[in-house]
Amino acid sequence: MPRELSAYHRQVAADNRAAILGAATDLFLELGFDRTSLAKVAERAGVSKATLFKQFPTKAELFEAMVLVAGDTAVGGPLDLPAGDFHSGLVALGTAYASLLAQPRMMELIRAVITESARFPELRAQTFDFGTLPVLRALREFLEKANDHGDAYIADLDVVSAQFLGMIATVVFWPRLVHVGWSLTEEESARTIDEAARTIAARFGRSDPA
Repeated sequence: MPRELSAYHRQVAADNRAAILGAATDLFLELGFDRTSLAKVAERAGVSKATLFKQFPTKAELFEAMVLVAGDTAVGGPLDLPAGDFHSGLVALGTAYASLLAQPRMMELIRAVITESARFPELRAQTFDFGTLPVLRALREFLEKANDHGDAYIADLDVVSAQFLGMIATVVFWPRLVHVGWSLTEEESARTIDEAARTIAARFGRSDPA
């Protein structure tokens, strides 16, 4: 049985991981996937190559972790979702999702995913499980609970999740990715989220027990 790491060694490992991911983000966005080597990442992070390989055996795994860590830190804590209010819960989740998309380097990261995954078999083979992002996981759990409690009837949770998030991203994110200078006011973003929530609530929410 492997020996459990001490609190000190767990902290060292966490610090090393953070340093590696920070260095990887800088290098992948500066140089692209092809010209970024794990050796360069280790050097930039100030760790040994053995330390890096222990946490990230392949460059594709490191690239995926780099993207996912942006979503892991975007929400900033557990979401406080109102119980029994389907529309308000969707608004809270939509707001958290828009906040994720507004992270300073998210646009660059998504552009890198789109560009690099088409060119390198290693990346195409690697699964980018964005469903593990806290806000997306929270959305699925919220929809499941809404079904269980009778607040909504949703036959396909994945389809409805994609529809809801797509309505938001189509306005608050994708135009910014392709149009220089695109921006929305806070009021416009909030209205977009509310309209998406109202659309889903109108289609799938259940207010009449009969």
